[in-house]
Amino acid sequence: MSSEVQGRQFDNSKRGWRLGVPRGVLRAVGVAAVAAALAAFATGGVSANSWSVRAQAPAQCNAPAGAPASRTDYPAPAQVTQPGATYTATLETTCGAIQIALEPKAPQTVNSFAFLSGERYFDHTKCHRITTDGIFVLQCGDPTATGMGGPGYQIPDENLAGATYPAGTVAMANAGPNTNGSQFFLVYKDSPLPPSYTPFGRIAAGMDVLESIAAAGTQDGSPDGAPRNDVVINSATTVQN
Repeated sequence: MSSEVQGRQFDNSKRGWRLGVPRGVLRAVGVAAVAAALAAFATGGVSANSWSVRAQAPAQCNAPAGAPASRTDYPAPAQVTQPGATYTATLETTCGAIQIALEPKAPQTVNSFAFLSGERYFDHTKCHRITTDGIFVLQCGDPTATGMGGPGYQIPDENLAGATYPAGTVAMANAGPNTNGSQFFLVYKDSPLPPSYTPFGRIAAGMDVLESIAAAGTQDGSPDGAPRNDVVINSATTVQN
């Protein structure tokens, strides 16, 4: 697999993201980690399953249930979760519901997600990116839908030791070490990403929804871009089990 870098670049002046696009691997999720992802993919560091985008039925999505609201920047997430407790998040999207079992090994990340969902931060936000080759993710959590938005604070990485990203993983996008904000991604096929993104949940229900979103592809037919159908989070909730 070639590691040649094409000329197209992804720039984020607000958060300093600059990422080339290697053929066959695509932009890593919000960080300059493409070389590591390419190496892992080329050497089989993460197994790929037999899932095929073309084998799934494209998503049947509805119109958003409400208009985007203005967002507030927060100095730090309030403590809203209880030590030792377990939590489940539900994303009610225009393409169907996705339920996520949140990971106790990432307590700061889970607390931040619970805090933001309690503030209705994710409500009426668009999942702005789908990749149909290379890393196999749907990226959400940015109220600006540009890849540059965030909640006004950052939290450190967690749960990275030995991290892999099989289908069903939910993890944080970032702009480098310890820069986690509100953006996250859902993995619909085993992904070769390196252990640089905090895994904080597993899809417990709604994997078919995610797969159907991926099956529809991107708006322009490229392997990396906005989903063909608008995927909007009508509401996000987090509850203690």
